[in-house]
Amino acid sequence: MSNNVLPAGSPWSAFSGPNLGYVLEQYDLFLQSPEEVEPELVQLFQAYGGPVFVNGQAPVATTTAAVAGSGDYKKVLAAVKLAASIRENGHLAADLYPLKNRKLDTTRIEESVFNLTDADLAAIPAEVFFATVPAGVTNGKQAIDYLKSVYADKVGVEVAHLQNAEERAWIEAQVESGAFKQTLAADQKKAVLERLTRIENFEKFIHKTFVGQKRFSGEGLDSQIILLDEIIKGSEQQGVKNVRIGMAHRGRLNVLTHVLNKPYDMMFSDFAHVSNDLFLPEDGKLEITKGWTGDVKYHMGASYTYDSGLNVKLAYNPSHLEVGNPLVIGGVRAAQDDTSAPGFAKHDDSKAMGILLHGDAAFAGQGIVTEGFNFSQVNGFKTGGTVQIIANNMIGFTTELFDSRSSNYASDPAKGYDIPVVHVNADSPETVAAVGRFVAAYRAKFKKDIVIDLIGYRRYGHNETDDPTVTNPETYKLVSKHEPIRALYGAELAAAGVLSAEEVKAIDTKIYAEMQASYDYVKAMAEKDEHKSLEMPEELKVEFPAIDTTVTAERLAKVNEDLLVFADGFEPQNKLGKILEKRRDAFATAKIDWGHAETLAYATITQDGTPVRFTGQDAQRGTFSQRHLVLHDKNNGSEFTPLHHVDGVKASFTVYNSPLTEAGVVGYEYGYNLENENILSVWEAQFGDFANMAQVMFDNFISSARSKWGQKSGFVLLLPHGYEGQGPEHSSSRMERFLQLSAENNWFVANCSNAGNYYHLLRRQAGLLCTEGVRPLVVVSPKSLLRHPLAAASAEQLATGRFQEVIEQEGLGKNVKAVEKVVLGSGKVMIDLAERVKDGEGLDHLHIVRVEQIYPFPAEQVKEIIARFPNVKEIVWVQEEPKNQGSWTYVLETLYDIAEGKKVRYVGRPAMSSTSEGDGDSHKAAQAKLVNEALEK
Repeated sequence: MSNNVLPAGSPWSAFSGPNLGYVLEQYDLFLQSPEEVEPELVQLFQAYGGPVFVNGQAPVATTTAAVAGSGDYKKVLAAVKLAASIRENGHLAADLYPLKNRKLDTTRIEESVFNLTDADLAAIPAEVFFATVPAGVTNGKQAIDYLKSVYADKVGVEVAHLQNAEERAWIEAQVESGAFKQTLAADQKKAVLERLTRIENFEKFIHKTFVGQKRFSGEGLDSQIILLDEIIKGSEQQGVKNVRIGMAHRGRLNVLTHVLNKPYDMMFSDFAHVSNDLFLPEDGKLEITKGWTGDVKYHMGASYTYDSGLNVKLAYNPSHLEVGNPLVIGGVRAAQDDTSAPGFAKHDDSKAMGILLHGDAAFAGQGIVTEGFNFSQVNGFKTGGTVQIIANNMIGFTTELFDSRSSNYASDPAKGYDIPVVHVNADSPETVAAVGRFVAAYRAKFKKDIVIDLIGYRRYGHNETDDPTVTNPETYKLVSKHEPIRALYGAELAAAGVLSAEEVKAIDTKIYAEMQASYDYVKAMAEKDEHKSLEMPEELKVEFPAIDTTVTAERLAKVNEDLLVFADGFEPQNKLGKILEKRRDAFATAKIDWGHAETLAYATITQDGTPVRFTGQDAQRGTFSQRHLVLHDKNNGSEFTPLHHVDGVKASFTVYNSPLTEAGVVGYEYGYNLENENILSVWEAQFGDFANMAQVMFDNFISSARSKWGQKSGFVLLLPHGYEGQGPEHSSSRMERFLQLSAENNWFVANCSNAGNYYHLLRRQAGLLCTEGVRPLVVVSPKSLLRHPLAAASAEQLATGRFQEVIEQEGLGKNVKAVEKVVLGSGKVMIDLAERVKDGEGLDHLHIVRVEQIYPFPAEQVKEIIARFPNVKEIVWVQEEPKNQGSWTYVLETLYDIAEGKKVRYVGRPAMSSTSEGDGDSHKAAQAKLVNEALEK
C-alpha cells in the first residue's frame, strides 16, 4: 500500500460497535509493539493514524450499509489498498497510446486481485475514499469506478515517488476533482479544431509543395502545440513575463510558425531558397538573428513579443538533440536575475519560465537531461521549475523503444529527482489542453520541474525521405491506418453537433488556401531577391579591439583596502586571515599574485557598472585555494563576500560553487550570458582538461554560434593548465582543441604568464561587452604561477598598463647583433625559462618572447620584434605539451610566414598519445631537458 497522504476521508468511518472496539485495542497495541499487530492494520495505522474522537465521541459509520463482523475491517482495508493502487498504478492501465500497440496492465487495479466483490465495495461508505466526495458517488463501488475513470483514462499521473506529502495530495486532488476531464465550450472546441487544422496543413503543404526536402515534422504529435499554448497562456496569467523554449529539430518548424508566429510566407521562403528578410513583419514583434555561414532551417530560433508584452524565445539548437537544454535553463535564470545593484544578483523566479521539449529516446538516453534536473533545486541555478515535455513518438531514429531504454517509460529518469510525471494521449486534444493548464498551476504553486509525457507516434520516417517500413513494418502498418488527430477531432465535433462535417471540411479548405496564397506571394517576391551573401561583420575583422583598461592608482588603492575590511564580528579562519592580510603589503611591494589581481579586476569591473557572474567547482575558494571570494566565519560558518562591500560598486557580483558537472554548467552559463549580454560570465574548470566533458558546448555553440546564428557572447572560460608532474589528467587543458576551432576571430585564446596581464585581460573582456567586437575568451590559466613571484604584478602595472599580447623577456636582447635565436612560447614554461635567464648573463645569443594571446595570433608584433635582430638564424617555438598537442601545430604555419626563410624549430616533448608523464621524476627530467634545449646556443 502507498504511504501517500491521499485526498480521502478516514477509513475508520466504516467501523462501529465491536469492529471499532477491536481497532482501538489494536491501535493501542500498535503504539507499544507494532510487530504484534496484523500487517494490514499496521499499514492503515501508518497511513491514517488511529481512530479520531470528536467531542469525546468515536467516529461512527455514516451509512446503514456499514460493514459488520469481527473480520470485516479486512474488507475495508482491501478497499483502501485498492483505491491507493488505482492512484499509484492507474497510469499503467490508462488509454495513453494512440496506436493501441502497448499492452496495458490492469492487474493492479482489479477488484478480484484484492479479494473484493461489488457487494463488498457497495457496503463501504464513499467517505472512506475521499475527503470531498465527488457528486453522484454514494458508496465504495461508485468510488472505485470513479477513481478508475480519472486515473486510467487518457491521462495517467505518477506521484507515488514524491517526497512532499502536500504535493502528492494536491496533485491527486486535482485529478480527482476532474481537472483533466473538463469539457470545453463549443467556441473553444472550434478554436482547438482550427488550431489543429493549421498545424496539420502546415506540414501537409510543405510535404506536397517541397517534395524531398527535410523538415522533421511533428505529425503524430500535433497536439504538442495545443499543450504549449495552454502552458504559456496559464503561465502568463501567473505573471510570467518571459518564456524560453528549447527543443531539437523534430516539430521545430511548427513551433516556430504557430508559437513564435513566424509567418507562413517567411517559413516557405526558407524552403524556396528566397531570402526570408523580404517577409519579416514590420511590427517588430518577431526577431531573428543570422550569422554569415548560416544553418539549416530546423536549427533556427526566434523571439516573439505578444501584444500583452510576454516575450517567448525558441533557442537555436544543433542536431545534438538535448545539448541545448542547459542553455535554456541558464537563460531563464538570467531573465529572472536583477544584476543592477551590488551584492548577489536578486533572483525572482516568477519573471521567467523554461520549457524543454525532448524526444523520448533522447530523454532516457542523454545524460545532459539529468544534469539539467540536478539544477532544479540548487542554489544559484534553480529557476522555479522547468516544464519538461517528452514529445514521445515511441521510436528512436529508426529503432523500437526496447532499443532505447531499460525503463518502462521514457520519463522514468525524472522520478529520481522528485519530479511528478503526467502521461497523456496526444490524440486527445482537450485532455492535452487540460494538462497544460494543470502544469502552469503546478509550477506556480510548487516551483519545481514537472514532466509531461505526450505520447503519440511518428507519421513518417526519421525524415520525410526515409522509408520507416524497412525497420518498423508492424508499427507503420498501424500508422498507415490511423487517422490524423485533426480528422479524429473533427469527426468527434461533427458527431456531437458542434460543427457539421461540411463546416469541418470548410475550415480545412480555407486554411490550406491561405497557405497556398502565402507561397504564391513568395514566388512573386523571388524576383526581387538579390541573394546577398552574409559576411563576417567588419568589427569582428579587427583582431585587437582597443579598450582602455586603466584605473587610477588612488581608486585601486581604495579598492584594495575595502577588500580587507571584514564585517563587525566576522572572524576568518586563522591561516586564511593572515593570507588575506598579506595582500595589503603585496599591493605596496609589487607582489600582487593571481587571485589578488583577479579580485581587484572584478571589483573595478563592478564599479564600472558591469555585473559579474562566476561559477565552477570550488569557484568561491578556488581549486588551488587561491581565490577566496567568499569567506567563512571560523566560529559559526557564516559567509562574507568582500566584493559586496567595495565602495562605489554599481552592479552585482555573484559567485557560486557549481554542481559536479562540466557540460551542463558550461551550457548553463553560456545560456545565461546569451540572455544577459552585459554581464561578465565566467566559468572555471576544476582542472583544464575536465572541460573535455563539455566539448560539445565548445564545438556547437561557443565557437560557432555567431557565425551560424548571429549570437554574440563575451563568455569567459578559465582552464587551469601547467605541467607540474601531477599526471595526465591534471596537466593539460587541451588548448589544441580550442585552437583547432579558432577561425574568423570567433574568440580569444590566451595563455598568460603574469597576474597583471590577466587583470587587464579580464577588464578588456568586460569592456568589449555589448559591442560588435565582443567574443568569448578562453584563458589557459595557471596553477604553479598562481603564487610564483615572477608572475606577480605591481599596483602601477594594474593602474596604468594594458593587456599585452606579447611580452619580451627582461634582461635579453640588449646586444641586437648578437642575437641568433628567438624563442617563442606561452604560459608557465616561459616562467621556467625566466627562472634560468635571471639577468641574461651569458645569453647574448638569445631573445625570448612570451606570446600571451595565441589566437588571434599577434603576428605583426612578433614579426616586428624579430626584425630588430638582423642576425637571427632560427625561430624556436617552445612548449611543455607534447608535440602533437599544445600550440605548435596551430602556430607552425604562421611562424613560417614570420620567419621569411629562417629556420623554424620545435622544442618540447615528443608526440605522445597521453598528455604527460605519469610520475614526478619523469616529468622533471623531461621539463629540464626542454628548458636546456630552448636556452642552448
